[in-house]
Amino acid sequence: MKDLPLTIYRAAWGAAETRAAVEAYRTAAEARDWTAFAATLDDDVVYELPQSRERIRGKERFVRFNQECPRGRHVRTERIVADGEGRQAAVRTVVTDGPEEVHAIHFLTFGEDGRIVAVTDFWSEPYEPPAGREHLSERY
Repeated sequence: MKDLPLTIYRAAWGAAETRAAVEAYRTAAEARDWTAFAATLDDDVVYELPQSRERIRGKERFVRFNQECPRGRHVRTERIVADGEGRQAAVRTVVTDGPEEVHAIHFLTFGEDGRIVAVTDFWSEPYEPPAGREHLSERY
């Protein structure tokens, strides 16, 4: 079943399939496999970071945003909670960048075809966005 296109088996999705989709998204990001990462996303995905008041619209920009993240950064998934309808997931992670560790909570929403249509990340502290990503995000 994993080898079938998402649209073929989406109707039968539940919590287990949603968890597997989140794991595929996180694994692709950690491996910096941008083709696999992009395949998990809807073309019109919206990524929001409430603490820095940034919003990134569209798959191309969101992939590029992740490509431009520091290479030394690693994300370890601690817990995934998925709804039984296969539409929502909450993920708790620990992000390390050298000796620094930061905890984060991520909320993902899935479309009818099983691709991610929205991601909202909450980091442990508010922050100003780093310089150099204005070309990808809008402030709100």
